[in-house]
Amino acid sequence: MLRMGIDLGGTKIEGVVLDAGGAELFRRRVPTPSHYDDRINAIAALVTEAEAATGLCTVGVGTPGSISPHTTFMQNAEGLEGRPLREDIAAALRREIRMANDADCLALSEASDGAGAGHDVVFAAILGTGVGAGIVAHGRLLHRGPNATHGEWGHNPLPAPDDAERPGPACYCGRRGCTETFLNGRGLALAYREATGEDASPEDIARGDSPARIAALERYALRLAKSLATVINILDPDVIVLGGGLSNIDRLYDLVPPLLPRFVFSDGVKTPMVKARHGDASGVRGAARLWDRG
Repeated sequence: MLRMGIDLGGTKIEGVVLDAGGAELFRRRVPTPSHYDDRINAIAALVTEAEAATGLCTVGVGTPGSISPHTTFMQNAEGLEGRPLREDIAAALRREIRMANDADCLALSEASDGAGAGHDVVFAAILGTGVGAGIVAHGRLLHRGPNATHGEWGHNPLPAPDDAERPGPACYCGRRGCTETFLNGRGLALAYREATGEDASPEDIARGDSPARIAALERYALRLAKSLATVINILDPDVIVLGGGLSNIDRLYDLVPPLLPRFVFSDGVKTPMVKARHGDASGVRGAARLWDRG
């Protein structure tokens, strides 16, 4: 059967249909409605349109946040908090669906036929408005633990902070100094302000090559290296794949790897750090692949 993936984002809902070989047969984006019920209806309409064009599909959905194992409702997802999202989409479509965090979908896509293909253990990190990760081991997503916290590296404290990084910026989770606050888009802007005393958008910093922008990127790269080194020390993945808007900063792939040996508990670091092959389409492709293993 054909596989359909839905990527439910804050500003857009994207749908894609893949055949057995991973080729795209259908793709469409629509704006994300502001009201919850309208979002459910938009997803249902997108599935109806896709199946009219391609045929009957399984449906997988990638979302921000996750399903709380304590309440079975959504958590850490603006506009979806406290909602039985999986059940509501299934009811609207009148069928079983599969659902996972958007970082899990990124990891599954890139491990299947992306930048992580051929590697046993893939750690796929999103660097964007938020910072999260998915883990695929031997072709399967890491099991869902009792707290549904796997991959939440963004909400650990920044490793090895210097005095100026304590206690760190306030995070929406209620804590200070979370890795996410240093590595998301605002974190890059923070690095620029620390280096120059001035403000600039993450987009401008990423595009520029002035000494000030390079200094900001070097500061950001050091924080990214410290954070990924902790992942390597705990998980030791075969490859690290970066997705999200900040993953498109090519200079990071030159700056970060030489810094890793300073923080990894080994006499060398062989872990490659690569950009997601499918770019911002990885999430929706990974959602479709939630059905690949029975």
